[in-house]
Amino acid sequence: MEKLNTWKVGTLGFQHVLAMYAGAVIVPLIVGPAIGLNAEQLAYLISIDLFTCGIATLLQVIGGKHFGIKLPVILGCTFTAVGPMIAIGNMQGITAIYGAIIASGIIVMILSQFMSKIMRFFPPIVTGSVVAIIGVSLIPVAMNNAAGGQGDPSFGSLENLFLATLTLILIIIMNRFFKGYMRAISVLLSLIAGTVVAYFMGIVSFAEVANASWFHLVQPFYFGFPTFNASAILTMTLVAIVSMIESTGVFLALGDVCERKLDSKDIKKGLRAEGLAVVIGGIFNSFPYTSFSQNVGLVALTKVKTRNVVIAAGVILMILGLLPKVAALTTIIPMAVLGGAMIPMFGMVISSGIRMLSTVDFSKNENLLIVACSIGIGLGSAVVPAIFGNLPESVRLLVENGIVIGSLTAILLNLVFNYKEINSSKSEQLEQLKNDHSMEVI
Repeated sequence: MEKLNTWKVGTLGFQHVLAMYAGAVIVPLIVGPAIGLNAEQLAYLISIDLFTCGIATLLQVIGGKHFGIKLPVILGCTFTAVGPMIAIGNMQGITAIYGAIIASGIIVMILSQFMSKIMRFFPPIVTGSVVAIIGVSLIPVAMNNAAGGQGDPSFGSLENLFLATLTLILIIIMNRFFKGYMRAISVLLSLIAGTVVAYFMGIVSFAEVANASWFHLVQPFYFGFPTFNASAILTMTLVAIVSMIESTGVFLALGDVCERKLDSKDIKKGLRAEGLAVVIGGIFNSFPYTSFSQNVGLVALTKVKTRNVVIAAGVILMILGLLPKVAALTTIIPMAVLGGAMIPMFGMVISSGIRMLSTVDFSKNENLLIVACSIGIGLGSAVVPAIFGNLPESVRLLVENGIVIGSLTAILLNLVFNYKEINSSKSEQLEQLKNDHSMEVI
């Protein structure tokens, strides 16, 4: 392989940043307004997200004796955390979000020691149902934003619907006619194009960018000291376990791409680093972090497997996180443009759940019943939480959260119907994980 000089390493690292940038900033752009953050707070949330993405990436790539997979992998906020974070923020407040993130990160570090034993309780029928529930619960958020944002005076206006439709169509066109890197950044390019059109329509304001400072220091517990709520912790722990399983697949697929044979110790160190990254995300009031499979695809596409490139990407992310004007520039994206991008992105979460479920044997009526009950109860609870209005508050905190009650239903019913299979060999499940993520990186 050609020896890379500093300029080439930096350029390839910036390419990795571009590939994951939309996925990184879209999460705070969705979560921030949904939990009531103002423009200044949202700009800070975006900045600190980029900064902690960089820390999490360096932690995983450089590693140490007990932490880090030491492969060229980028970490970003797990998209499956969006719905749960919004639900926790609206029910229990923003500080409960960060208490739950910190607690779930600690739990991930503990569970990483026993991952092979835990995975048997989360076969595709459980993880697929959980991810599908999360995706379905996010669709109303996308549609409200596509209309201009709930409570906005222009809600449902023709201008908003035009911008949302335009953004959606651009994403579809780019995924139809482009491949590789251009397809990987199709959401980012569509958001930029939609914002440019909105600017000429007189909708975009640069006031927040002008008012933002050029540099700031990161601040732990910016939004307040974390509070710890059992329901919120359980919710984020379920999300974290699903992320652990997905990351295991990413590690295995990336090991194949980099021609490195991974053993159980490597997987444990990678998951331990991911757990620590989640804790750091909670401390800095950002997000839980996981391995981004789109960047694994970029490694496979470019054939550049050196860790130095991803280390450069991590440093670039940290620098961007210290520049508030960069974050403020992202906040000018109109809500309708964001909504147009959210529809396929949230739909892809549902698709990911369906893809996981595609490996399930649905000739067995028991498996049909598990999916039917878990998704039915999860969605029903999310749509009509008032059904549990007469229950004690401590119980309502659990059952009114559709993701929690739907996930627990899937886990318990799988135990009831598939107990014998749970106790069988785990090697097939590991192989399935590797195959799933190998297909993603092609």
